[in-house]
Amino acid sequence: MSPARAGRLEGPIHSVGIIVRDRSSEIVAVLERLAAWLGERDVSVAAEDAERPGGHGETALDTADGHFDLVIALGGDGTLLRAARAVVGTGTPVLGVNLGRLGFLTAFPDAELEVGLATVFEGRALLDYRFMLRGSIESGGKTRGDKFFALNDIVIHTSGAARVTPLTLHVGSGAAREEVGSFAADGVILATPTGSTAYSMSAGGPIIVPDVECIVVTPICPHSLAVRPLVIPAGEVLSVGSLDPDVHHQVTVDGQAERGLAPSETVVVAREERPVALVRLPGQTFFRTMRRKLNWAASAPERA
Repeated sequence: MSPARAGRLEGPIHSVGIIVRDRSSEIVAVLERLAAWLGERDVSVAAEDAERPGGHGETALDTADGHFDLVIALGGDGTLLRAARAVVGTGTPVLGVNLGRLGFLTAFPDAELEVGLATVFEGRALLDYRFMLRGSIESGGKTRGDKFFALNDIVIHTSGAARVTPLTLHVGSGAAREEVGSFAADGVILATPTGSTAYSMSAGGPIIVPDVECIVVTPICPHSLAVRPLVIPAGEVLSVGSLDPDVHHQVTVDGQAERGLAPSETVVVAREERPVALVRLPGQTFFRTMRRKLNWAASAPERA
């Protein structure tokens, strides 16, 4: 399946789950507007309790398969990323309402809440299917803990004080596993095309159009002029380990969920075959969003 294959959000919406950034007065006001709008249409609503978040930076809202026809994220890109991880494998579409600063992945701002919802419920909204990353922490061929998922990126870096650390990167699995190389850096970012416009871009990685099936490997402040970002086919398995037996590392998922990484452990990352469906409105395209949100080539170059 193409990672950004577009479809249309069809079928009646009878139940909605809401994931919120917090319980600030701003969020509560929008939540009340949203609940009132949905209530007028006899849509059942279940909102996340922001005071009782799930573990590892996840949501406490029960998003198991079949619970909701739609999940709405009230906040910014971070809230939408958390919602995307919550619906992995369920097929539930995620609609982002932006109350943050950038809102690159969201469908519309809270000022357009009622108009945007009307577009969605009238069946005129579109779905973009984005692939996610599936990660695990392994040692001696055994997996520690549960697998974790990321829509944007999985980052391996030192814990505690910022320092350069030696890392090794392998591609493939089994007999086809091959060492790409080792390098010293502050860490490394493994990003999806969706996440290429986030931390990876800030660290010097390329912008990848969501239709391209690949994983971006972006070293963070590498201590070498010879180390540059890599674009690897999405079907490959990536393994990142440490070359320093005395340094503990940290794995950060979508900039939110954190896990410790012992010196003897390896982070194994692959494409998650079950995509997440993001809701967007007609006319909302990747390039239009890139121009508006990232100011990419917004003005013509001056004549020399």
